[in-house]
Amino acid sequence: MRSAPDDISDTLGSLAIFADLSRPELERVAHTLEERYFAQDERVLREGLSGSAFYIILEGEAAVIAGGKRVNTLARGDFFGEVSVLLGEAPVADIVAARPLRCLVLPGELLKEFLQTNPRVCYRILVAEARKLANVTRRGG
Repeated sequence: MRSAPDDISDTLGSLAIFADLSRPELERVAHTLEERYFAQDERVLREGLSGSAFYIILEGEAAVIAGGKRVNTLARGDFFGEVSVLLGEAPVADIVAARPLRCLVLPGELLKEFLQTNPRVCYRILVAEARKLANVTRRGG
């Protein structure tokens, strides 16, 4: 069951990467994203196969599994898939629904235009990516 765009707009406004957008901007973004559900244990992305979309978690939890080992957990407000789409490379990890997962999805071919059209969202994503890189660097891996 697809949520109404107004509900999606409200939800987007509560997520960090969309916090700088006005109500009309949130409504416009809500219309560009597709809602998808994944059952517990369902694989969303597969390591080594082509990534084709940008995912934003609205509800649930996802496990990040690299080389057969769980390396991270993603939850509400987290996103994934952007690196493989932007680089045109296969995902470096599996993403598996650890609990039932509700996501908003943007097809990969629309990501570049989406980021250029929404520079404040692009900036928030860039900050989040920088934070991830800093954390990996601090851990030494």
